[in-house]
Amino acid sequence: MEAKAHLRYVRISPRKVQIVCDLIRGKSVAQATAILMNTPKAAAEPLLKLLKSAVANAENNHGLDPEKLYVAETFATPGPIIKRMMPRAQGRGYRINKRTSHVTITVAEN
Repeated sequence: MEAKAHLRYVRISPRKVQIVCDLIRGKSVAQATAILMNTPKAAAEPLLKLLKSAVANAENNHGLDPEKLYVAETFATPGPIIKRMMPRAQGRGYRINKRTSHVTITVAEN
């Protein structure tokens, strides 16, 4: 049995979130929590919150033991891109892409 949690429209590039996802994939929930609490990346804080949500879903909705859970799957996919303009010389405008992510964490029992 497994439980999922989704985080949508987070304002961090999926490329940056994926680095932190790779750190916790396959680890136990306790170990993944410790890693996220000590990782100095911007994506670590929302991922920690998402991991706690997935554990709560597993415990409350599926009746799984939180001590036996591990991070079975975690990935970040691109969300919509917010497009902005940056004024440049001679009246031009360069486009700035502000990327968003959709993150999914799946926890399962050993």
